[in-house]
Amino acid sequence: MKSGSARYPSRIVCLTEETTEALYLLGEEARIVGISGFTVRPPRARREKPRVSAFTSAKLDRIAELEPDLVLGFSDLQADIAADLVKRGIEVHVFNQRSIADILRVVLMLGGMVGCEARAQALVEELEQGLEAVRDAAAGLPRRPRVYFEEWDSPQISAIRWVSELIGIAGGDDVFPELAVQSLGRDRIIADPLEVVRRAPDVVFGSWCGKKFSPRAVEARPGWQAVPAVRDGELHEVKSSIILQPGPAALTDGVRELHRVIARWAMRDAGL
Repeated sequence: MKSGSARYPSRIVCLTEETTEALYLLGEEARIVGISGFTVRPPRARREKPRVSAFTSAKLDRIAELEPDLVLGFSDLQADIAADLVKRGIEVHVFNQRSIADILRVVLMLGGMVGCEARAQALVEELEQGLEAVRDAAAGLPRRPRVYFEEWDSPQISAIRWVSELIGIAGGDDVFPELAVQSLGRDRIIADPLEVVRRAPDVVFGSWCGKKFSPRAVEARPGWQAVPAVRDGELHEVKSSIILQPGPAALTDGVRELHRVIARWAMRDAGL
């Protein structure tokens, strides 16, 4: 079905990066008329599409001027934006993907929304094959490290579910699995920072929602000198654009970056 078909939305605003990247991967980028200012994938999107939103705010008048027939958002954090757009008579769909399975389901839903179900199915299969390749590589590692993923530093917030699942695929074990299943960031706050010390992660990943991760700041936390990851210099930044966006980036570059660091730790730990 051609992009201009009246049977499917032809003027789409994407309030977050993952739907933009997915539509480009599906070859449906011509439908996109507005994107998030945080979008970096694919790089050409920033050159080709007007930026009309941040994450929790948006240029509502500008969006309305673009005359979209569909606006795509993500999570409760964009609920107010969605409500304001709906009041203006604009059709909005807000996804709420929190797991790898959810991310793949969203790709299929997007395919259905724009009439390219076969390409969406092929993309999902490609993403699944990539994850399986990383899982197979991780299965050959001599040992799995304990991993702490920090999504924000003050307060300290642990990994969301899809990140925790990717850590497992990449060859590590999330030290806060009970928090990972909580959808909201406020429910993943680590009330006692020394609990991280007690769980003794071998590797620490930081992705502070776009703010530069600081290993020195982590090392300086009271009591954290006893953390194996701090002692051994295993404090690593993962760019938020490849891990905190619940879309194709996390299932490709994101998981591969996690595995690269974990595999290097495992080889060093084994003296190889």
